[in-house]
Amino acid sequence: MAAMAAPRSRAPAVAPEDLDTERVLSFANTLSARPTPSPVERLVSYDAFLAWAREAGLLKADDVERLAARARRRAADGVRVVERARELRELLHETFTATSTGRAPKIATLSALSAQLSAWYPHGRLVSAGESLQWAYDGEDDLEQPLWEISRAVSRLLTSPRLSRVHACAAEDCAWWFYDDTKNGSRRWCDMKICGNRDKVRRYRERQR
Repeated sequence: MAAMAAPRSRAPAVAPEDLDTERVLSFANTLSARPTPSPVERLVSYDAFLAWAREAGLLKADDVERLAARARRRAADGVRVVERARELRELLHETFTATSTGRAPKIATLSALSAQLSAWYPHGRLVSAGESLQWAYDGEDDLEQPLWEISRAVSRLLTSPRLSRVHACAAEDCAWWFYDDTKNGSRRWCDMKICGNRDKVRRYRERQR
């Protein structure tokens, strides 16, 4: 008698709030090495923005191909979308900088951020998704689709209790934003294996001098 095949185990579903957090922090970190004299910009073009959105799971491969083709015909519009994306990212950075230290963001920052985020909702419509409903992009100018998708996630994160657990990496040359999921809120680095170990090595060398 043939042995019965072991049932396949399904990977646990990722909670929507976890996806929002991961995507928003990835977006905020598209400008890296902020404390250094030479920060690294990832959003250098519309194609680069699409590549990031694909990696973040905000766009499907066919969406990326369609939008990239349209951007080649409307290069100036693509440039404007990237500029707005960078503006949104910097407003998000200013907001995190305040909230991570227990301060309220500046009124001007919140006003500009509110204007950015609210601009995308007229491009949405409700659609059926199994037994529930979800927002889908329905904009006339679909070059803005990646902005609409990340703006939804930003809106949800900024109005959730998770905001208080967003912190900047303590490494002097990093400052990436990360979500502190420790029980006592003691995490200091975006990645213990990279920034955490480098910091430990640096402190060890200082003690040996």
